[in-house]
Amino acid sequence: MRQRNRRQGRRTSEGDGGRDRWLITYADLITLLLIFFVMMFAMSRLDVEKYEAITQSLQHTFKSGDSILEKGSGITGQADKNTHRNPDTAKKPQNSGSQELTERELAFRKQEQELQNLMQVISQYVKDNRLEDQIFVADEPQGISITLSDQFLFDVGKADLKPGSAPVLDKLASLFKNLSTVISIEGHTDNLPIVHASNYKDNWELSGARALSVLRFFLDQKHLNPDEFQYAGYGDTRPVGDNGTEAGRQKNRRVEIIVLRQLQE
Repeated sequence: MRQRNRRQGRRTSEGDGGRDRWLITYADLITLLLIFFVMMFAMSRLDVEKYEAITQSLQHTFKSGDSILEKGSGITGQADKNTHRNPDTAKKPQNSGSQELTERELAFRKQEQELQNLMQVISQYVKDNRLEDQIFVADEPQGISITLSDQFLFDVGKADLKPGSAPVLDKLASLFKNLSTVISIEGHTDNLPIVHASNYKDNWELSGARALSVLRFFLDQKHLNPDEFQYAGYGDTRPVGDNGTEAGRQKNRRVEIIVLRQLQE
């Protein structure tokens, strides 16, 4: 009996010790995790002096370089040296705290002043000659638009200029002579089909022929530079009025002369 109790005591003691063995493994795992995070922290520490040196170097590089998109030399200073177009930021003089305007910016400003002067002169000419119902002048995003009614320029279904249109076209030619921009001449019609007696197949041909007649006046009679002009016929695809009414169709039959906001290369 005494021997049996001794054996049971031994088993109980061994069982209690076995249940606590997992604590050793757990402690080892925690120790390893601690060592791992200590190593990660040590590896992630920055050398402050090296970081500041690299930062200053990058800032200097990006400030001194220019964009290769505009044929500049790039941040390395090696790209497109022979076709450099961007202003040199290191040598550009300062004027009252602001950078000096580039030649292209000055050219745009000069052109804008010319366009505004052109609009004032034409508007005054239209008013003085009481042509408000025949000629319309507007400042559009693409440029100064001068709209001429087809009643003022052409007979119905024709593209030959009326003699009475010559004085106005003469005035426009004298104003266009000194402009350094592109002038677009665009013909437009209403949506009514062309009659069989017309010399033109459809409104596309008629609108293009009318724009060409105005262009020919400027080139052949006034000898303006052909490089400064372009023309197109749009038929009835760009109406400004309601083609369902006679008044709207009359607005759509027109020639637009647009002095573009566009510098010549």
